[in-house]
Amino acid sequence: MPDSPAGPPAPPIPLAELLGREELGLRRIAGPDHADLLWVHTSEMADPYPYLLGGELLLTAGVQLKDADTYVARLVQAGASALGFGVAPVHDTVPAALVEACERHGLPLLEVPPETRFTAVARAVWRLMAEARLRELRRVTRAQQALATAAARPDPVPAVLRQLAVQLEGRVALLTADGGVLHAAGGRTAPDVQTALARLARVVAPAAPAPAAPQTPSPGRKPSPSSAAETRGDTHLFAYALGGGQGLALVLATSRRDSGDHTVAGIAVVLLSLLTAPHQGADAAGRSAALVRLLLGASPQDVAPLLGAGDSWTVVHARRADGAPADPLNAGALGAALGSALSDVDRATVRVLLPGPHEPVTPRPGWTLGVSEPSPVAALPDADTQAARALGHAEATRAPLSTHRPGTGGLAGLVPADLAEAHARALLAPLTGPLAETLRCWLSLHGSWDRTAVALTVHRNTVRQRIARCAALLDMDLDDMDVRTELWFALRS
Repeated sequence: MPDSPAGPPAPPIPLAELLGREELGLRRIAGPDHADLLWVHTSEMADPYPYLLGGELLLTAGVQLKDADTYVARLVQAGASALGFGVAPVHDTVPAALVEACERHGLPLLEVPPETRFTAVARAVWRLMAEARLRELRRVTRAQQALATAAARPDPVPAVLRQLAVQLEGRVALLTADGGVLHAAGGRTAPDVQTALARLARVVAPAAPAPAAPQTPSPGRKPSPSSAAETRGDTHLFAYALGGGQGLALVLATSRRDSGDHTVAGIAVVLLSLLTAPHQGADAAGRSAALVRLLLGASPQDVAPLLGAGDSWTVVHARRADGAPADPLNAGALGAALGSALSDVDRATVRVLLPGPHEPVTPRPGWTLGVSEPSPVAALPDADTQAARALGHAEATRAPLSTHRPGTGGLAGLVPADLAEAHARALLAPLTGPLAETLRCWLSLHGSWDRTAVALTVHRNTVRQRIARCAALLDMDLDDMDVRTELWFALRS
């Protein structure tokens, strides 16, 4: 078939849709009952092969039809999808030899009645193509909106994969450079399909060579393709390389391939490439140098300038509002949303470090946040504690965000800091660290057992036992407001 640099103007039209247009009166009289039509072409040449692109419905009245078998064989060789034969004025009926040849070569043959003009058939095909194109655009638009919404969730990568599996009605997975499954969604696939998908992923995103391997470029080596596909039985397999230099590949397995699927997959590839790319808020070399110096014993004050931190830092603690565990990908996405590349996951809690002046932290959909007050680098441990307490307070009060409020100012500012600290040490000396923290949290939540239990992630009976123990050790009546006020002052000093 001749090569054509141009693609079809619209999604292919099933032959059955054209035959369903009753006003045309078309009738299939030979060949298979299914074909995809990409073009309409009319020709009365004895051999139209040189002028065909492939996928045509070729319309002819058989003016120069002599050798039906050779004629049909050449059409099949050119990639024509179907042949429409116009009855009258040249032939009163479709020649029997043409019917036999189309049946033998597997080319659908349509009888075009005398009252139907070829232009009417062409117009009907183009109208069907326009309708198909409109349906495709609507479907792609809906899919794009659904994928964009999924990308805004607190777990964007798994959410995008789940939505892509719904849109394509198949199995999707994100594979690492070594073939591991990072995330997956959709129905299960057979082991041979999984093996084939992993092989396709290596085609588009080959594993990097070992560090010890010689790094000599090969002059004739071609770059890896951005996508690859194959078919195993009735299952269509696809692999797409993700950008960002992470060596990740998106793989798909679907039982059908509809128009627009490639576009929908391309949208997902762009979103996933953005979501999985490293978010470099500060210079990577500077962060690496800071880490090395910390490990070698340098003080935090010495390494802070390498991060471009300025004089103050803010610590943010976050947990998924739905209780689901966090992972490095959605932790990185949250950090990027807050304007920082410095994020970490500690069990279910994400910790983000915001350097220097930054925009005020605002609630994030799907997350519960606790924010410390801006602190110098030497006070980061205290800021970390503040953020943890603020997160506990936010969860206990079911607020999307809570910010630590410093205890200075007001009446507390009238007492010298050294005297307040000495009084606090003497008053709270009988209490252990966990008891003092439980008492502080309980007082901050106005003596609520349930909310304190939520904030400390313990049972409410544990809170009651600890508060009772505090009352016994301090020999104080914790129901007395004066006692509570004095303890609160001491706990905040």
